[in-house]
Amino acid sequence: MMTRLGTCILSIFMLIATAAGAAELDRKEATEIAKEAYIYGVPMVSIYATLYAFSIDEKNPEYKGPFNSTLNVARVFTPKDTGFVTPNSDTPYTFMGLDLRAEPMVITVPKIEPERYFVFQLMDMYTFNFAYIGTRTTGNDGGTYLIAGPAWTGETPKGISKVIHSETQFVNVVGRTQMFNPGDLDNVKKIQADYKLQSLSEFEGKPRIPEPETDWIRPILPAEQKTSTEFYDVLAFLLQFTPTHPSETELRARFEKLGLKPGEKFDVSALPDDIKAALADGMKEGQKAIDDRRVSLHGNSADLFGTREFLKNDFLTRAVGTQVGIGANSKEEALYPIYEKDASGGMLDGSKGKYTLRFAKDGFPPVNAFWSLTMYNLPSQLLVDNPANRYLINSPMLPNLKKDADGGLTIYIQNESPGADKEANWLPAPSGPFMMAMRYYLPKPELLSGAWKSPQVDRIP
Repeated sequence: MMTRLGTCILSIFMLIATAAGAAELDRKEATEIAKEAYIYGVPMVSIYATLYAFSIDEKNPEYKGPFNSTLNVARVFTPKDTGFVTPNSDTPYTFMGLDLRAEPMVITVPKIEPERYFVFQLMDMYTFNFAYIGTRTTGNDGGTYLIAGPAWTGETPKGISKVIHSETQFVNVVGRTQMFNPGDLDNVKKIQADYKLQSLSEFEGKPRIPEPETDWIRPILPAEQKTSTEFYDVLAFLLQFTPTHPSETELRARFEKLGLKPGEKFDVSALPDDIKAALADGMKEGQKAIDDRRVSLHGNSADLFGTREFLKNDFLTRAVGTQVGIGANSKEEALYPIYEKDASGGMLDGSKGKYTLRFAKDGFPPVNAFWSLTMYNLPSQLLVDNPANRYLINSPMLPNLKKDADGGLTIYIQNESPGADKEANWLPAPSGPFMMAMRYYLPKPELLSGAWKSPQVDRIP
């Protein structure tokens, strides 16, 4: 067994080797690799910050419970929830942070009434939506699903509906259970109570195998992710949990030229000044590429989320998706048009304008589940605190909304009340820049094909 002194000496040699390897690069090549690593790593570093807050840092106000446990949030999200950007406030969440290093985990879902939408989205550390359990894919009759890590090769146990394989050793499971109205919360709680998570050993009636002990490192907080070069140390730490995909062998080798090796300390302070500058330049250039791609989308986020096969290793698109809304569903499950500008191209700002969004009588969103429009502050992309405690307008609210004379629906989007006669349709905006996310759950073919278009946001003259 290696002594503590031996471990320290080995760590010193590793740091020296890292610094020496990086020093062999010129600044131009180091910047290029740093840019590639930044774009590649944004999703991984971002999801780690969420997993750390939810399941590792017990002192964090966002902490919900350890890995491999069911973390039900028996309410909709509010502005106090800051664990990740652009949360929805339609469906009470169920979170499961899976650590698959010791053994697979088994998720059991109960039978749910057919009219209630639910989904468990399985997202690996790359943020690929690699599998779904829910209304669309497995139905509402219940089932038991084994989630296996990249190294597991066992046989399917009896009683398992399906085996689902993950590329990475950690999986973020985001469950959403539709709540029809505030009075429906108790029904949602009962459903959530029947969501079950067990280790494979427990499922087979054996003692649970404990997860390996890990020296977790501090994540990069959202406010620092675009500027702190410690980003690269976190990325190197996380690479040990993401075995190299065959399509990424050359890319990972380039990372190692910079000193980014899975599980090894990447000590930025030990690097030469020109390499430190290259890291900063690479981050800046990488973020500019992300921002430019985001602007070019004009709010169309449909193709930002999906499987590895769907995204075809387009790491830039994957990074844009992370910053637009980490954890968003693949388009077959839900579409997320983003509103950042009005119809004339002006940025949305509650201190400078008042706006409307209107659905014509026969122009409501064609969905098989429901739709919603949610307000977010900028730049935080978090829900907006307001005296009405209203963060969205959605289709379950239609009976309580005021229709136009012709049967259409006008939503009033502004900082102050539009007046008592319009308050039923008021979506409060902050006194400053904002964005909105439309959500179409289980979109119909005409939505997926683009035949049905989302309405624009009009500024009131």
